[in-house]
Formats: sequence, structure tokens, C-alpha cells
Amino acid sequence: MRLGAVAAVAVVALLAAGGAWWWQQRGAVPAQGQAAGPRFGGGGAQAQPVSVGRVERRDMRVMVSAIGTLQSRATAVVRTKVSGELKALHFNEGDEVKAGQLLAQIDPRSYQAAFDQAQGTLMRDQALLRNARLDLQRYQELKAQDSIASQQVDTQAALVRQYEGTVAADQAQVDAARLQLSYTRVTAPIAGRLGLRQADLGNVVNPADANGIVTITQLRPIDAVFSVPQAQLDRIRERRARGAELPVELWDREQRQLLARGRLGALDNAIDLTTDTLKVKAAFANADGRLFPNQFVNVRLQVDLLKDALTVPAAAVQNNYVYLVQDDGTVTQRRLRVGVADGDRVSVEGDLPEGAQVVTDGLDRLREGARVMVIDAQAAAKADQAVQDAGQRRAQMLRNLTPEQREKLSRMTPDERRAFLRGLRAQREGAVPTASAPASAPAPAASAPPAAR
Repeated sequence: MRLGAVAAVAVVALLAAGGAWWWQQRGAVPAQGQAAGPRFGGGGAQAQPVSVGRVERRDMRVMVSAIGTLQSRATAVVRTKVSGELKALHFNEGDEVKAGQLLAQIDPRSYQAAFDQAQGTLMRDQALLRNARLDLQRYQELKAQDSIASQQVDTQAALVRQYEGTVAADQAQVDAARLQLSYTRVTAPIAGRLGLRQADLGNVVNPADANGIVTITQLRPIDAVFSVPQAQLDRIRERRARGAELPVELWDREQRQLLARGRLGALDNAIDLTTDTLKVKAAFANADGRLFPNQFVNVRLQVDLLKDALTVPAAAVQNNYVYLVQDDGTVTQRRLRVGVADGDRVSVEGDLPEGAQVVTDGLDRLREGARVMVIDAQAAAKADQAVQDAGQRRAQMLRNLTPEQREKLSRMTPDERRAFLRGLRAQREGAVPTASAPASAPAPAASAPPAAR
């Protein structure tokens, strides 16, 4: 009994000691948390890494964004003007052609024969006319000698005029036959890009064919049609009345790549009541031929220009607030009135000194008065890129190893493996003549470059 009592006392003592220790630890956790400070608060000693941008004054463009469609200024369906068999094609589908360029040839034999016949008739009637004029001249001389009747002279003069009319009609027939013959050479009516061929060699084509032979679409210049809100109409008309050009930019679907620059060309004559917008047209030179008809593009129309406006990076604005970095390394919130956006910057109105720094990255970790540590975002990006490039070079090096080298590499220790790879890299760069470092001479791990690790 005496031993049982002693054991019970010992167990109670151990439980009491464990409870006291647990109570002390429970009280120490809040104290430690209080000493460390809040994670996002402004009174902690830990500085939050952030990226910053500058407050600058610059000219800001007032842009209107819209979705537009490219339209060709002219489209021509190349049809033949005479009927006949298609004997030759002088183009490739998709080629760019000039106005008047030969595209196709129709069998000209029947039209050549008609031209030759009209030419022969003309020559015959011209000969009759010359003979009638000579007879008229003789009759007039005889009449002067009072050796012939006046009626005979008048009859010959009428015959001459008759032949003159016949020759004129024959000349018209020759001209018509020559024109029909020229139509057997099918030429491009406008300059532009050819579409897909609609007729093949040997087909009999005629002017009534709906599809024609091929279609030509003019690409240089080309127009973009889009709609602008009615609220911008007065500003657009005012600038056009002053003779100012309104620049227009075309961007791809992701709005990452600039496709072309042009200028506003024409305004529609009525506002669409369903959308409260007005259709406008902009012209683009399209010298490189990148723009195609019916292509959808993102349009940015510059309707005004704000001179010397106060601007900040667009990434720095959050709910009309920015975090301004102060001289003591802390940040303070400044409320702003946001204006127009142009690229990655926005115009603002507020209490911001020119040249000051505002936080652009890390805004979600900040509160009023928080301490910050400014880091160079470009330097960090370059460091990440360098690490990625080193990893890619190491992977490429491993892929270029022979099966024997890979088997040898698998049996090496980490130090030997680093020395082996270092030797391969040095050989590639021309530093050492050997293909690999000996496996018995490992290099210390501290001297290995980051890429080898």
C-alpha cells in the first residue's frame, strides 16, 4: 500500500508539471505573435518587397476603342466580254496584279476572221470611192469646157458621197471587229490580289457567267469600318473642322501587336438608334499587305490629346488609390481621380509630386504606413530568365551525351558528376582540349556554377 501511494503521488506530480508547462507555452504564443507584429500591418519591422513606378508628366492620347471590320475599296469580278473557249491563263491564284495586266486568253480565230472580212470590205469600198472621185474630176473638167451635161456631173457627185458613206460604215465595222478581237485578251480592270480561279482551260466562257474567271480585291489602300459612341461625335467633328487628322491604330485580337496605323477618313450620315453609335471609316496604306478584307480588328481612334498630364503606371491604381513611397521607406495611401488611359499609363488628378514613386507590384500586401523594400522588377525577371537559360543549357548538354557517357555519369558521385559536366562545358567553350574531366578528380561543390547544380 505504501508503494502504491508513492506511485500515485508521482503520477500526480508529473501531470501537474505537464499542465504548468502547457500553460506557459500557451501564454508565450500570443506574446511571440505580438512581438513579431501583424503580417500586413504598418508597425512591423519586416519590410515588404515591392516594385515601383514613377509619377511623370507626359502627353496623353484620348482613345476610343472599338471592334472593326476591314473592307476593300474595290472588288471586281473578271468576266469575259465575248464568248469563246478559254485557251490560256496567265496568272496564279493569290497573285497581286496591276491594272491592265493580261490574265487570260480566249480563242481569237473567229473574231480574227470577222476583222479580216470587215477590213477587206473597207478596202473594196475605198477603191470604188477613189475611182468615183477621179470620174467626178473628169466630169467637172468637161463641164467647164461645156462638153457634158450638168446632170451627169451631179449624178457623179452623188455617187462619190454615197461611196464616202459606205467607206465610213465599213470603217466602223472594222473598228467594231477590232474591239471584239481585243476582248479575247482578258485583262485586270483594277490592281489588287487575285482570288481562286473560277474557270479552267477548255471551258467555254461568256459574259453571262456569274462567277466569271477570277475575282480581284484591292488591298492598297484598305479601309476599316467601325462604330464610335454618339458622345464622341462633337469632338470628332470639331477636330475635323479644324483640319486636324485623327490617327487610328489597328491591333490584333489579343491587343498585343500593332497591325497598322492610319487616319480617319469619313463619317456616316446617320446615327444607329439601336446602338447609339455612328459608323466611321478609316484608311490604311497597307503597304506590307498584312490586312485582308473582312478581317476583324481592334480599333483605337485618337479623338484628342492632353498636353503635359500627370500620369502614373496603370498597375499602381487600385480602387482610385495609389500607395506612395515616402522618404522613410513607408507607404501612404493617396486618393486620386483617374482620367484617360494610354497604353500602360493613366492620367490622374490628386496630391502626387512629380517624380515620386508609387507601388506597382505587391499592393495586396500593403496597409497604411507599411514598410517596403523596393526591388527592381526587371532585374528579378532577368535573374529568373538566366536561371531558366542555364537549366535549358544543362538539359541540352545531357541530351547530347552518348550512351556510354550517360552510363558513366549514373555511377558517379555528386562531386564527380559536377566535375564531369564542368569539363564538358569547358570543352564546348574551348577552354580545355579533353572531352571530360577524370572521375577521380572531383571538384569541391562550392566551386560548381549554378547551372551545374
